[in-house]
Amino acid sequence: MDLWRGKPYYSLDAMLRQRFGEKIYKITLNGGMTCPNRDGSLGRNGCIFCSAGGSGDFAGNASLSIPAQIEEQIQAIREKRPVRRFIAYFQAYTNTYAPVEYLAEIFGQAMERSDIAGLSIGTRPDCLPPDVLELLARLNAQKPVWVELGLQTIHESTARYIRRGYDLNCFEQAVADLRSRGIEVIVHTILGLPGESKEDTLATIRYLNRQDIQGIKLQLLHILEGTDLAADYRAGKFQALFMDEYLDLVISCLECLSPDIVVHRITGDGPKDLLIAPLWSSHKREALNALHHKMKVQNAWQGRCFLRN
Repeated sequence: MDLWRGKPYYSLDAMLRQRFGEKIYKITLNGGMTCPNRDGSLGRNGCIFCSAGGSGDFAGNASLSIPAQIEEQIQAIREKRPVRRFIAYFQAYTNTYAPVEYLAEIFGQAMERSDIAGLSIGTRPDCLPPDVLELLARLNAQKPVWVELGLQTIHESTARYIRRGYDLNCFEQAVADLRSRGIEVIVHTILGLPGESKEDTLATIRYLNRQDIQGIKLQLLHILEGTDLAADYRAGKFQALFMDEYLDLVISCLECLSPDIVVHRITGDGPKDLLIAPLWSSHKREALNALHHKMKVQNAWQGRCFLRN
């Protein structure tokens, strides 16, 4: 428990303090890229849940250069908190889906700052060609580089429904390619996907326990305006999770998650101007407090299986 700074799971904050010896903040950047699920390579409309912002609704202003985005966000944070160092998170769309020369430029612009402790790069498993992997390996030799892969689910029927566009073999190959170069892997999962039961969700967690990954994001399914998922929701094809349902599901996931996997996110909050449901998720602090209280009441950490099962 002391290692995890009082939380019954291995949180991102605890890991960053252990690794860097201080509080580290993430800044979210927009490299101005697109996605094969949007430019016609795989599709035009993106994943079924993805807004026009490409999952980067809170990222920086793409009209600004990367150095300008970094400076703007760092100054805003430092006006409120005495933070010295940051992780540069390339969040919007698919952040390895561009010529390697451009990627080298923008990633290098972030890396060259002394107050940037490392990079986190959100992308797809099918967008990691050899030249990009070699670039990431070179950067990782300078400062830590993490690659965030949007798996969401292991179930192929759900993957087809959400229009993910690649299979598990592709994901496993991407993990192997990254880990062979010493690059840490963070995997995005979505809880509450239409048609998935609790056991389906836990099957995804057990599968990830067997993979060589270092971090996970447990993301609540948000229904956002302008997405095809919103049309299905309004048609009554599925229901969004209530807060108690979500908290129970998160606790079950944490009970089965291998304890050496860092939990980078345990919920999430969609942009309020786009959020259709669940509306309770806009009160992120309240949801987190309720989760931690519930885990303490249930002594949930004592029941964790700690197995790669």
